[in-house]
This record gives sequence, structure tokens and C-alpha cells, in this order.
Amino acid sequence: MHWIPLLVLGCSPAYDPGPEPAVVTPEPALRRLTIRQYTNTLQDLYGEDLVLPTSLEPDTRLEGLASLGAAVSATSPLGVERYERAADLVASQLLGEGTTGGLPCDPSGPADSACARQFVEAEGMRVFRRSLTPEEIDRLAGLVTTVGSQAGDFRVGAFTALTAMLQSPHFVYRTEHAPGTLDAFELASRLSYFLWDGPPDTELLEAAASGALLEPDMKREQVERMVADARFRRGVRDFFGELYHLEGLDGMTKDPNVFSHASPELWASSKVETLAVIEDLVVDRDADYRTLMTSRRTYVDHRLAALYEIPAPTLDGFAWVELPEGTGRRGLLGHASVLGLNAHPTRSSATRRGKFIRGTLLCQFIPPPPADVDTSIPEASNAPTLRDRLQVHQEDPTCASCHVPLDSVGLALENFDGEARWRERENDARIDPSGVVDGLPFDDAVGLGDALASHEDLTTCITEQLYAYAVGHPVSNGEDEVVLWLHDDFAGNGFSVAHLMEAIALSDVFAKGGTP
Repeated sequence: MHWIPLLVLGCSPAYDPGPEPAVVTPEPALRRLTIRQYTNTLQDLYGEDLVLPTSLEPDTRLEGLASLGAAVSATSPLGVERYERAADLVASQLLGEGTTGGLPCDPSGPADSACARQFVEAEGMRVFRRSLTPEEIDRLAGLVTTVGSQAGDFRVGAFTALTAMLQSPHFVYRTEHAPGTLDAFELASRLSYFLWDGPPDTELLEAAASGALLEPDMKREQVERMVADARFRRGVRDFFGELYHLEGLDGMTKDPNVFSHASPELWASSKVETLAVIEDLVVDRDADYRTLMTSRRTYVDHRLAALYEIPAPTLDGFAWVELPEGTGRRGLLGHASVLGLNAHPTRSSATRRGKFIRGTLLCQFIPPPPADVDTSIPEASNAPTLRDRLQVHQEDPTCASCHVPLDSVGLALENFDGEARWRERENDARIDPSGVVDGLPFDDAVGLGDALASHEDLTTCITEQLYAYAVGHPVSNGEDEVVLWLHDDFAGNGFSVAHLMEAIALSDVFAKGGTP
């Protein structure tokens, strides 16, 4: 590792990881927009006041990310109908009955062919994220004039053409042609959906249309502009929200007879906390990624303050606080979002929490249990704590192969119950949160955070995850060298996630559409 401590103190000495290694990349696949990307795209195109469709084809996850699952997502017949209804909903708000505007020209009549072509060329570029072919322009402009003539209203024709564009595979999917280097429009979309989780804007599309985006200096200029744009905040939040499965907080329920704090409002607040902490770390402070495991700085409202047993910093809204020294809550693993999601409706789960740590934070693969294995945990009886009950479970060698590596770290969080409230005892027995993670001993959850911060897998894992997210496929064997090269650069730049994302976007491999 090449971590330079001066960077953490705010200095910025240049670090050169050396030349980028040449690697073999797989061919890109057709990728459907995730639900988040689809709604972001509509809002970026047509404004935040747009009423968004709420029923879309569900995302598919691959290696924990919907953005990777997008390459293996098949759209069902019902899904096709959903996209059709969504297109109609959006077009109705822009060009439907009773609307005004939405056209780049003032049509002279219901079949004004010049205005139709102007509308199709302008809107098509935005919706398809590329220039339309002459054949596409002819077909869509013809649709505008034909329907407009039949209805006696140009807007009806434009509405029909826009509806067709918004349900087209060219809108719903991201296409990259292989093999070789991406073309300028493909590169623009890859950049925007990586850094912004949304579509290219006008400036990026213009750079693509002129071909200038393929020049290294222009690409760097655009990447730096995009990272400085407010949409980069959304891109960071969306990536980590997807990685941590934070959408699972929406509608999550806990047994009210067991947990007194759990509520939809609490889980909504917990999502705000985690995303705000990450945005603050990555964008506002550009801090060392490893401090996500150890920082006492967090963002709470009165609900979270009550759960965390600290004074509410404000009666209304959220505020930044420093969790008190000596408390057992610190870093990401003290967040109610992570603790609540990785627990059961009635109790905690060392196994789920261990899987989050091993799989999501360290990228360590743990195979699923065999289908015929009983995964239920014994009741309290003579084993009052979860550690005691899991010890009984682990006496079965079939169970031990999975449970030992998962539970050994998940038990460090047993001082937090299923709603993330602190406790010292379970069933009147003192909880033992000590353990070892890959040779690094710890006494409790705080110690586990310290151990993870010093674990090299923590930073290599996020490097691999961001790279896969950027290029749209899991890291292949042929790409291992470039991931290590990116990690070396990440370490040499103070483990700045923003720098890592820029480095990925500026790398040669990012612009590859498969090795010829």
C-alpha cells in the first residue's frame, strides 16, 4: 500500500501510480436503466416537478448491484406494458391535452414537416442520448405529421412521437457496440451514468457530437466539470445506496411488541443519516474512505438521537453531531440503517451483519447454505446469548463452514439489537462482542471498526466495486491488474473516493467496449 499520511492532513502532493496496464476486457452487454437511473433520467430531461411512474420492471441484482444486474435483466411482457404506460404518463404532462410549450418551433399547421423534423432531431438527441440516424428522423417525423394531420393538431402528432421515443429500447436501454473503443456518445453515457447516475447533459452531448470528447484533454475537462457539478452528489449517494441496499429501508417493519423505536419514520431518518455521512465524506470533506469505519461524526434528527441515547441537536430536522467518546457506537457499523437492515423483524442477526461486513465491505465470498440445511437458531434455554446459541449451531460442520467466518465478525455488533438500540445484556447474560477478523483482534464494535479500517480488503473492495459499477460488469480475470493499479492510485491519494472515481473515468480501460 502507498498511503501518504500528509494527504489526510490536507496536503496534496502529486502521486503517480505509473503507466496504466493493458488489460483484456469483456464485451459490453445491453443494459437496461435501473429504476433509479430511469427516474433520474426523466427528471433531468423534464424537471423535478414531473409526476414519475411508480410501477416499473423490478431491478435485478448481480454481485449486490442493480447496475450490474441491468446487463442480465430481461423485460417481461408486463414490463413492456409498464414502460408503455410510463411513456404515456410523461408525454401527457409535456404535450398532452391542455399543455402548452414543449416544442422547439411554432408549427404552421397540423402536418408541418419542417417543425416535425426540428422537434424529432432535438428531442431525439436528448432521449436517445445520441444523434438520430436519417432513417430514424424520417420515421419519427413522419409519425408526427401523419398523426397530426389525422387529428388536426400538430401537438397530438408530437405527443405520439415522444411516447414512441420514451418506450423505445434506445431510451430504456444503454447500448455499447463492441469490440474496441466506445464511440463519443457511448462514452458520454458511460461517464454520466457513472458520475451522475443520470443522462448526459447538453454540454456533454455537444462534446460527443463534435467528437471532441474522444480527445484526452476534453475528456478530462468534462470529467472535472462533472465531479464539480451538484449531480455528482446524487451519483455518489445512488452508488452507496445501491451498494448497501438502502432501498430496503422503505417499508421495512419490525415487531412493535419487541422494539419501541422502530417506525417507518425512523428508517427514513436512518437512510438520510447514512447518505449524508457518505456525501459529506466523499464530496464535502474529500476525506479518507477508511474513516467511514471509525468516525464519530454523524447526522441525526430527534428520532435517531433518541435511539442513540444522545441529546437531540435540534427539534426540527437534522444536524451534525459528534457521538460521545466512550460510547460503543461509531462509524458506519453504528448506523441504524445498516444495523436494522441486517437484522430480523424480532431480533438481531450476527449472520446477516457478518455477511454485510464480509461480502459488501470486504468483497469476501461466502457460499450460500445448502438447500436442505436447517438455518434456524436454537431458542434461549441454556444458551441465553446469540453467541451461545450460534456456538451450538456451529457444532454441525455443514453449518460451521459458513457461520464461523460470518458470525465471528457479526457478533461484534451484538450490543445493538434488531432496531439498532444499544444493550449490554441479552436474556440477563452479558454480551461478549470480542473476536478476530482475518488475524486482526478486536474487543467490541468500535474495535471492529478500527480493524476494518486497517484491513487492506476494505479499500481494494471499494475499488473493485466502483470499477465494476463504472464499466457495467463484474471484474474479470483479465482486469485484475488495472484494479490493482487503480487501488495503488487510490492509496497514493489519501484514499479519496472522489479521486478514485475521477481516475476510473479518466482511465483508458473505462473507454473500452471490449478487447478486439
